[in-house]
Amino acid sequence: MLLLAPAPAPAPAAARRSKVGGSALRVRCSSLRELERSASPRPGARLPPLREAKRVVLVRHGQSTWNAEGRIQGSSDISVLTSKGESQAETSRLMLLSDSFDACFTSPLARSRRTAEIIWGDRDEDLIPDSDLREIDLYSFQGLLKNEGKERYGVLYRQWQKNAANFSIDGHYPVRELWDRAQNCWERILAHEGKSVLVVAHNAVNQALVATSLGLGTEYFRILLQSNCGASVLDFTPQTGGGPPAVCLNRLNQTPNSPVASGSSGGRKTSKRIILVCQGATQNSDEISLGGMGYAPLNMLGIIQSQKTAELLLDQKVNGILCSPQVAAVDTATTICEVQEAADCLGADCVPRYVEMKKLLELEIDDAFQTKQKSFGEIAQSGWLGSMEYRTLEGLWNQSKAAWQALLNELQDDTSERTLVVVGHLGIHLALICQSLDLTMEYMSSFHLDDGSISVIDFPDGPKGRGVVRCTNYTAHLGRWSIPITRTTETDEEF
Repeated sequence: MLLLAPAPAPAPAAARRSKVGGSALRVRCSSLRELERSASPRPGARLPPLREAKRVVLVRHGQSTWNAEGRIQGSSDISVLTSKGESQAETSRLMLLSDSFDACFTSPLARSRRTAEIIWGDRDEDLIPDSDLREIDLYSFQGLLKNEGKERYGVLYRQWQKNAANFSIDGHYPVRELWDRAQNCWERILAHEGKSVLVVAHNAVNQALVATSLGLGTEYFRILLQSNCGASVLDFTPQTGGGPPAVCLNRLNQTPNSPVASGSSGGRKTSKRIILVCQGATQNSDEISLGGMGYAPLNMLGIIQSQKTAELLLDQKVNGILCSPQVAAVDTATTICEVQEAADCLGADCVPRYVEMKKLLELEIDDAFQTKQKSFGEIAQSGWLGSMEYRTLEGLWNQSKAAWQALLNELQDDTSERTLVVVGHLGIHLALICQSLDLTMEYMSSFHLDDGSISVIDFPDGPKGRGVVRCTNYTAHLGRWSIPITRTTETDEEF
């Protein structure tokens, strides 16, 4: 284990971070016009206004017979759940058992409807079928094995693989049509009077629902992964004076199985991976809003969270660990490192695995940054460019750009398998998720992370290609010490 330097003594964060990676990172006050020129729309900009807060949980159906065969399903209705798919749906039912859902929308296709029936159980309310929740229409491709698609359609099939947003078949643009359908679905889902709504559908349409809720276009197809029976949670908060609600992706693709167990993303093999680990809870997490000052040690809950995360990563061969120099991050990273290095020891003649651990100054978060997550977007859009809050947020954002580039450099652009674990405060991880998706600073409030959570980003095309977000805010590994995937909304209007 390599520690580049001991944790520095407490000092003003601005002074400690006067130079990062050899270049100065000065807090800069940019104009509001610069934000407005960004290509990214405001999150939730096309959604209908709401009168009260609403939570929507999206679940993909369990494994189907055509999933198992490697056959292209599209919107066909021939395949059914396998026994594994039924078991996955039952696990999802248990995972969501305590949630006070008011309604369940479902795709009418058999594989989705059966999953919905298992999860919904004996609740009194009827399922609400919606044809726009069916899977993406793939026309002539439907029913073909994937290798048959390659053989019969050649260039057209490669376009579907490489440039799906502009893919055309039989006179249709499937992904564009799907995005339009997802937008229509939100009109009906958000119009329902229920405060907590379950939606059971499919891989592509759930991707489109997540993306359109955040105002993201078809270029994000295959970027926000949806695994069999993976659950994604979206919170919608009404805005004062009307207008589209604020949207927060509370978590993406919480799966019945470990999110680090598979080496593929959306069916594509990947050899490069970044795992973002939020440091455990600190002794003063209850006193300030983003989890604790930089030099607060882990509390007992945080120690347990770090141990649970180390156990989750035990089967993942980690090549390197990068962490913030702040105490809680170093302690969390050290626990992971020690477990990794002992992973191959079986008996007296074992050879410990060496895992390089480095402190990365770019991952440090300003001690004065005590803004709640839900106000990130408010600060970015407020226009108070000279305020302390805006300057601090902008400093964090600029810092995250350098941090993200440093992480990509660590991945190495070659054919070797490489997994990096990055440990830090949830504030810097929110910014890193936005950097991975090529989003603007205002999107930081569109994601949520909890202490001890992990988020996984895969790079099937290497670090120079686009990252695929496998999951965000995964906490199932924390067991009884985790934030539940959902929670009752009866007495918690702001979730």
